[in-house]
Amino acid sequence: MSFRITLVLLLIQRVCSDSPIIETPWGRIRGMPADDGDYNMFLGIPYARVDPDNPFGAAKPVPKFTGIFEANNGTTICPQREEDSNEIRGTLDCLVLHIYVPEIAKNKLPVLVFIHGGFHDFGEGGPETYGPKYLVRHGIIVVSINYRLGPYGFMCLDIPEVSGNQGFKDQTMALRWIRENIELFGGDSNKITLYGQSSGAVSVEFHLLSENEKLYNQAIVQSGGTYVSKTTKSTNNTLPLLLASDLGFKTYDVHKALAYLKGIEVERVIESATKFKIQSSACIEKKFNGVEGFLYVDPITIKTLPKTKNLPLLVGITNAERLLIVFKRLTKNPLGYDPFRDLESYVPQHKMSQAYDIVRRFYIGDAPISTEVLQELIDFDSDFKYAYPSEQSVIRFLKSGAKLYHFMFSYSGGRNQLKVRDNITIGGAAHSDDVGYIFKTKRLRGKGSDVDFLVLDRMTKMWANFVKYGNPTPEITELLPIAWPVATTQQLNYLNIDKELSLGIRPFHNRFA
Repeated sequence: MSFRITLVLLLIQRVCSDSPIIETPWGRIRGMPADDGDYNMFLGIPYARVDPDNPFGAAKPVPKFTGIFEANNGTTICPQREEDSNEIRGTLDCLVLHIYVPEIAKNKLPVLVFIHGGFHDFGEGGPETYGPKYLVRHGIIVVSINYRLGPYGFMCLDIPEVSGNQGFKDQTMALRWIRENIELFGGDSNKITLYGQSSGAVSVEFHLLSENEKLYNQAIVQSGGTYVSKTTKSTNNTLPLLLASDLGFKTYDVHKALAYLKGIEVERVIESATKFKIQSSACIEKKFNGVEGFLYVDPITIKTLPKTKNLPLLVGITNAERLLIVFKRLTKNPLGYDPFRDLESYVPQHKMSQAYDIVRRFYIGDAPISTEVLQELIDFDSDFKYAYPSEQSVIRFLKSGAKLYHFMFSYSGGRNQLKVRDNITIGGAAHSDDVGYIFKTKRLRGKGSDVDFLVLDRMTKMWANFVKYGNPTPEITELLPIAWPVATTQQLNYLNIDKELSLGIRPFHNRFA
């Protein structure tokens, strides 16, 4: 027994002695060595705090630490209904970031800041979901962040206390913290790449067109953007009234409703918001004196983005973004499913019948909607919801003077994370399938063939090269045998990432007008 106790004490002593301590303006932060690579982790560092008197409004600065802050908790999440378990959980004490630093760091290292997806309703930036192992080995620092979701992050009212876009403003506070402090961790504050996937990519593009300052030097927009998310809303003071009434307090006074809601358990607020299918998206804010704004105009009306002039950008999609959605909906409801009806949200009613016929016949001719035309239905829904909107973002970036590298991820293998999760084996790369070739994730423990890891090695090398040099293929190598050319408005070059790398011009041009 005494031997075991002595061994445990020795192990604890070793871990403590190996754990790096960083001096910051907020106090000392102690990280921990990773168990899957030669890097150190600083988990759960608070960059801001939610105001308990106004949890739907602006976050506050964090106070200084008393003693050493133990940065060893990577499990904190903001209030949400989780995607996989459908469980409602989380805490408002969730505005944290995670920093991963290679042990070999000698000079200042380039920094990759990742914003997670999840429709701005669910998700988190912790290491179980977005493990940095495959990126930090290339000599870059990786940072991931949490931000408020659902009604806590995206309630938009015409009062200064809750002016809207708090989730984006949380992200802005995190980016400011990183810009001000990352050099203490060995990072280069003048080499920061902002990276988002899915609604995280939506966030990135909103930062590119927002009112706030530019807190990064380049960006990666992966399967998302402001045209993909054509759902910018206006202020709506009925939302807190609706939630308060559902939770037991009826009032027509928005301030009284907010005062009531701040005392309600976050799980109940999320459950109520979920029941009413409340949309978590950007809003066009009303200007108030003394209140920092994020977005004052409809992003679709902005023709050029000054922040992207000469900015290196990496932008792309998968080749079958809506594969999972179409497959599930068609197999669940084969007689009632009709994706072409989604045109109603964009086409005037008096033109809908004609537009419906033209588009439907272009994709499936006169065939009935069935599994016989599954691929064609996936093509339409992917084009309509992702591919064409993404191309609109690309064109706007190029017109704004960006240095843009365009890609399409087409590989179907053993680390296509959502197809693996749902046991779907049809070809193509679905939305979020590319994430498994960038990050280490709990969904894919023990998954992957030699070819899968070759694709992973290529992607992480290109992404890391972009972070370092602003160019994903600065030299031809055995691993990366192709020079990836920039896109232009005259020639929309792109790299197709499959079992082999190949070049193309203007993805899906045969399907776009």
